[in-house]
Amino acid sequence: MHDIRRLREDGAAFDAALAKRGLAPVAETILARDADWRRVTTELQLAQQRRNEASKLIGTAKRNGEPADALMAEVAELKDRMAQLEADERRLGGEVEELLAGIPNLPADDTPVGADEDANVELRRVGSPRERNFRAQDHVAIGEGLGLMDFEAAARLTGARFVVLKAELARMERALAAFMLDIHTGEFGYTEIAPPVLVRDQALYGTGQLPKFAEDQFRTTDGYWLIPTAEVPLTNLVADQILDEAELPLRFTAYTPCFRSEAGSAGRDTRGMIRQHQFGKVELVSITHPERSDEEHERMTSCAETVLKRLDLPYRVMALSTGDMGFAARRTYDIEVWLPGQDDGAGRYREISSCSVCGDFQARRMKARFRRKGEKATEFVHTLNGSGLAIGRTLIAILENYQEADGSVTIPDALKPYLKGLDRIEAKT
Repeated sequence: MHDIRRLREDGAAFDAALAKRGLAPVAETILARDADWRRVTTELQLAQQRRNEASKLIGTAKRNGEPADALMAEVAELKDRMAQLEADERRLGGEVEELLAGIPNLPADDTPVGADEDANVELRRVGSPRERNFRAQDHVAIGEGLGLMDFEAAARLTGARFVVLKAELARMERALAAFMLDIHTGEFGYTEIAPPVLVRDQALYGTGQLPKFAEDQFRTTDGYWLIPTAEVPLTNLVADQILDEAELPLRFTAYTPCFRSEAGSAGRDTRGMIRQHQFGKVELVSITHPERSDEEHERMTSCAETVLKRLDLPYRVMALSTGDMGFAARRTYDIEVWLPGQDDGAGRYREISSCSVCGDFQARRMKARFRRKGEKATEFVHTLNGSGLAIGRTLIAILENYQEADGSVTIPDALKPYLKGLDRIEAKT
């Protein structure tokens, strides 16, 4: 959500920032509706003032035995007029809020400007792809070859974009979640949360998924929504709260199943586990002081990178362009892991984490505030979110990067304690 005062003060600058996202100007339309709302609000205040004055005059006239019929008629007329003005005020205020709610966050000054992912900027590359003397297979061929990844069974149970993992791969999925949570809580000070995976409308509105992206979500028949990421419940832990400055930053992490309809992704990543309707993810959320959010963004990205470093998986970090960035973000860094089996064995970097700083955009929608020491006034906090990491894609990365010529998969050293010392996954005979 945007502060309407920003548009009132400099609508041209607001439109210029939106233009970086490739969006048409909106300031004139919104300010015209806002002017109508302000006019009606002023009329309502004047009508209330006049009604109060007339009511006092009626009382005085009655005490003095003077006629008050004209004043009483005026009050009755004002009452009807005020009812209409109140309705208009609510309607126009709602229209302004609806218009503002549909506008994405304005990009930070250092966000690369461009129409799509082709304008993303590589910030750094860590690790080198392993050399091998055989053609790399993708995770589907590896997982099915091991007899531990079953898409047909999932299709019978549910449909496309689901998978059944078995035995060692099911254990690996569970182990990865524990491994990541231990790093983020034990080393980086995140508080582990076990949140609900069903939320109400207001929670999705607070983080920016509603109203614009309702088709991307799954909804139950009784009005709850399945979370697309734990960002939703974790960030909303501070909704409608006023925090003390000393409490900041708050850092939360959670491992949850996530659910996305993948609307608009028909034909994309239809093979394998890259893009599924249900997937596990360890989420990172920070609630910060406005003056520390950029610093926190770098820290959060580093926390996510640590997981890949420990697993010895090659990756790169990309600054997303204005045209590729999410709705609620001011700046986003994508971490992309090297998958040697992609593109028919040619290999490709694929997103495994997306870390975003949202400024006060979500906080305004959630009414999440803090109070500086010694101050009475409140300010909006800043919010950040990131994957630390996506479990399924990390499993994919291990399968493809640690595959052997015989179809087996070695286990990264850092993960072995979580798999009771298992060194290798081999096909069942």
